[in-house]
Amino acid sequence: MNYDIVILTDHRYLTDSDDPYKHNVFLEDALLQQALENCNLSVTRRAWDDSEFNWASTTYVIFRTTWDYFDRFNEFMSWLLKVSKQTKLLNSEKLIRWNLDKHYLNDLKIKHINITPTIFIEKGDDRPLNEIQLHSGWEDMVLKPCVSGAGRHTYRITSKTTQDFETIFSSLIKHESMMIQPFQHQIQSFGEVSMMVIDGQYTHAVLKKAKAGDFRVQDDFGGSVHDHSPTQVEIDLAEKAIKACPELPIYARVDIFKDNNDNWCLSELELIEPELWFRNQPKAADQLAQAVLKKINSTL
Repeated sequence: MNYDIVILTDHRYLTDSDDPYKHNVFLEDALLQQALENCNLSVTRRAWDDSEFNWASTTYVIFRTTWDYFDRFNEFMSWLLKVSKQTKLLNSEKLIRWNLDKHYLNDLKIKHINITPTIFIEKGDDRPLNEIQLHSGWEDMVLKPCVSGAGRHTYRITSKTTQDFETIFSSLIKHESMMIQPFQHQIQSFGEVSMMVIDGQYTHAVLKKAKAGDFRVQDDFGGSVHDHSPTQVEIDLAEKAIKACPELPIYARVDIFKDNNDNWCLSELELIEPELWFRNQPKAADQLAQAVLKKINSTL
């Protein structure tokens, strides 16, 4: 059977579950599948590593909940190269490769997007973490990989605790590039805003808050999600950031926060498999489906 579009997930989320986290993943994809089917598109949902599926049998593939890709990075990249030659990807392979590595923040900075000050530490750098921190001048900072997700190897480090992280840092930097940024106190006190942008236009937003005593807003670490009504300044930043991408994404999540100077600042762009909180705003799933339909029709 041929399909208009495949919704990509990973094997853990193929079926519904009583577990609230897994149920929400299944629900998000189900809302999008229903919206696409309402556009008279033939749709199926598959794990990205499904070796028995013929990827040439679908016109498009849309990345949604492939949330194990960063744990299986080399395997995922090989699959991406193969599948990109068999069908069309949403977002595109070009955007995915650009967005995989947080060096993309430099590209946005050049285009005058206010980003978190960032120092990139390339793989194989043999300097101790203490030396790097002293050079940065940041007494309180966050260390994380350039390719990551779900808060993997993300650490808050102060000048008094640098020594505690030398071993893990020296181990990580042998295999991957890392980055440091000054710790942003308002993320801990207020939270981080996630702005959903579909076909270049803002649709809805949520506020993510860390649990007491933590700074990571991901629900993997006890973070919580709240409704949020953004100001026009927030919306403008999100849409400007999207327009600064190498090409216009069909969907995106733009994470922003108030920085230590009290200015709205970009934390990161999520163009590969961002949670889009359709369950908070089901209409946005319909908007994405319409954008996909427009994309399909434009290539006929």
